[in-house]
Amino acid sequence: MTFDSVRERERLLREGRGLINQIGFLIASYKGDRLPMWALGLGLTLYDLLALKWGHKYYAVEGLLDLCPQLNPQGLIGGYRYFDALTDDARLVLRIIREGVLRGGFAINYAQVERILRTNSGVVTGVIIQDMAPEGLQSKVEVQSTAVINATGAWADEVRSKAFQSSQKHQERKPKIRRLRGSHLVFPQEKLPLTRAVSIWHPKDKRPVFTFPWEGVTLVGTTDVDYDTKMETNPCISQAEVDYLLEIIRFTFPSLELGKEDVQSTFSGIRSVVDTGKEDPSKESREHMLWYENGLLTITGGKLTTFRLMAHQALNLLKREIPELCSIDNGSPVFDSPNLKLLTHVPIETSEAIRLIGRHGRDAKLLVETANPSELSHVESTGNLWAEIRWAAKSEGIIHLDDLLLRRVRLGHLLPGGGLQVIDRIKKIVQEELSWNDKRWNEEITSYKLLLEKSYSINS
Repeated sequence: MTFDSVRERERLLREGRGLINQIGFLIASYKGDRLPMWALGLGLTLYDLLALKWGHKYYAVEGLLDLCPQLNPQGLIGGYRYFDALTDDARLVLRIIREGVLRGGFAINYAQVERILRTNSGVVTGVIIQDMAPEGLQSKVEVQSTAVINATGAWADEVRSKAFQSSQKHQERKPKIRRLRGSHLVFPQEKLPLTRAVSIWHPKDKRPVFTFPWEGVTLVGTTDVDYDTKMETNPCISQAEVDYLLEIIRFTFPSLELGKEDVQSTFSGIRSVVDTGKEDPSKESREHMLWYENGLLTITGGKLTTFRLMAHQALNLLKREIPELCSIDNGSPVFDSPNLKLLTHVPIETSEAIRLIGRHGRDAKLLVETANPSELSHVESTGNLWAEIRWAAKSEGIIHLDDLLLRRVRLGHLLPGGGLQVIDRIKKIVQEELSWNDKRWNEEITSYKLLLEKSYSINS
């Protein structure tokens, strides 16, 4: 898995310029840590050999403090610098979806699989999809297919059960995944000013916890706890997780005197891992697995970094079952490769052009060309342009306000109060592009505020 992850990371860095970026990491080692210094060095050496480039370096205490003066010097015995990659996962997924659409695919937002269709002999032949958007009036459509790929993450077991719930063997199809919640704290960068990521073994359970600069803020995470709540509700951080993450921050950066009051926002996600029954959720494997069951291919587990390999394995397995499917070229690029010349004629900096092409691909040209000149400026202290907000509202499947502010431009995380200080200008853009009247807007802003308080607040 490490070999695949490192090679795929290098590929993404080459092909996803402006979307996937290299970032420096520090591993700070303290007395009593889980791994001795020599073991860290050996692991990083293997890491670099797999990547076919030398990037790590050992630092004694003084050198480490030069790189990160905020580190706790008490008990510090040295550490290493190495390099990894960083992205906005939502933008990565959106670009993959968009390029799939440009190549002839269909992407449907707010569409729920109500039932999986089968023949009398149990072979899967399609799905019934229900439109969950407000304007869809719960309408349903039947989609016939040769096979169905179930790549629904934490919902994988539920989708499998919909295919076989009437089967005599249904009881034998036990759940295969374990849901784990991972939560992060978001700090304003001025409160936790880092130029590179820092990894520390948590003094409580010796798990690695990362603190890293991201999109103009600083993230701290993640946790790793079992998630047994109904999937219909948004996950949110628990008080125990808040305390856990604040404990590592106070230990690692004591001079900053950070507390609960300094946290700008929080967020939580659900990862699916293959359930092997281990007591400690962190000990479960992050390998992905595939199951083919009478026309239903389920793929789950794994890591975001290896999404391309997972997709290829799923399609190759399906081709063995359905030979008439087209062959998959393993050497094809992950992304289209639009040239930077796409944006040389517009009045933006080269670095901004690289970022826009990375996040939007070929759409970056139309995004900029159709933008109001006044909207080619940044939203407050973020890296987002106002033009990106308009583009998202117009072209990126926005159904609710939280789609826009939490999963397209991330203002809900990047600005204090979820971006409410710029909400009047956002309202104008949204009403122009989505034709929401005042009643619909008021419903959306009320729901958004409640969601911020319930799922993205330190007091959630």
